[in-house]
Amino acid sequence: MSLQPLLAAPSPVPWHAFAAFAALAIGATQLALPKGTRRHRIAGYVWVALMLVIAVSSFWIHQIRLVGPFSPIHLLSILVLVTVPLAVWHAHNHRVAKHRKSMIALYVFALVGAGIFTLLPGRVMHDVVFGVARAGP
Repeated sequence: MSLQPLLAAPSPVPWHAFAAFAALAIGATQLALPKGTRRHRIAGYVWVALMLVIAVSSFWIHQIRLVGPFSPIHLLSILVLVTVPLAVWHAHNHRVAKHRKSMIALYVFALVGAGIFTLLPGRVMHDVVFGVARAGP
């Protein structure tokens, strides 16, 4: 495992990935810690900001091009840009069940699920985790 392929990738890939790493850690912490506390709200706002950075930055990443410069993952980015503010709105309006459902879905599908696809061969994170394939003997 080496961060070199990620650090050598063109912008915004590195900061997109580092924001995703941070969101994974903060999100896992959020799921484990008590809800409704000041710490939960502060960490939640940081997580929301990271999710927005991840979603917006994805529009400048074009490794997979299926429709012009875009791929199906960009549909997920649009969904994140809609769902994150909606989930915050649910929290502000004390719709706890809807807030919880939205945030868990974002964590599982937008972070973990999308993150698994970054491990496919030919992607930067595949090279980070599994190493870069060397040609020939």
